Amino acid sequence: MARTAELDIGEVARRTGMTASALRFYERRGLIQSSGRNGLRRTFDHDVLDQITFISCARAAGFTLAQIARFLVASPSDMELRERMAEKARQLDQDIARLTRMRHSLSHAAGCTHTRLIECPEFKSRIRDGGPEG
Repeated sequence: MARTAELDIGEVARRTGMTASALRFYERRGLIQSSGRNGLRRTFDHDVLDQITFISCARAAGFTLAQIARFLVASPSDMELRERMAEKARQLDQDIARLTRMRHSLSHAAGCTHTRLIECPEFKSRIRDGGPEG
């Protein structure tokens, strides 16, 4: 890839919303890899943007940096990692269901006229089992 097609660390920081120091930290931890230097500034291939998107998503889902680093180098034969990933997927399904119930409840609550919201049968239904979408 031509040097001009690479992104310097400032551009990667701008595009991802991360600080350059966070990017250097991720590089030290082996989560991303610079492709070289342009003067004193690190440069990265464009695919680093997808890696950082994945890392951010995984962090938001509760994965540690060590878990993410392991995932990034995992092979299909890593059964222990696959089992942990399947368990995490089940946990995320539970979180999504809980958050969906909360979203439905809040949608209803935004227009509810009950004096005490917690006493509203529709609110109770939505927080308990999701109820209809608001």
